[in-house]
Amino acid sequence: MDRQEVLAKIADAAVEVLGVERELVTENASFKDDLDADSLDLVEFVMAVEEQFDVSIPEEKLEGIGTVGQAADMVIAAQESPAPSTAESGTSA
Repeated sequence: MDRQEVLAKIADAAVEVLGVERELVTENASFKDDLDADSLDLVEFVMAVEEQFDVSIPEEKLEGIGTVGQAADMVIAAQESPAPSTAESGTSA
């Protein structure tokens, strides 16, 4: 999936979760300033994006997501990094 496809899906998630007009959601749109999202909105948005793209974005990286473009970059980075291993969970059958 290329960056433009990721941006389009992120824009769709922003419209759905944040209740904003699609034309407001641009690559440079600030979640706080342009889309009026507060920290709770951003957490809900990230949860929706994680589910949509089947990725996990660490909580400490949430502060680095200020714009729609940064969210796309975060998703792309999460897709490229290996998923944490569940084999070391310490449970046995």
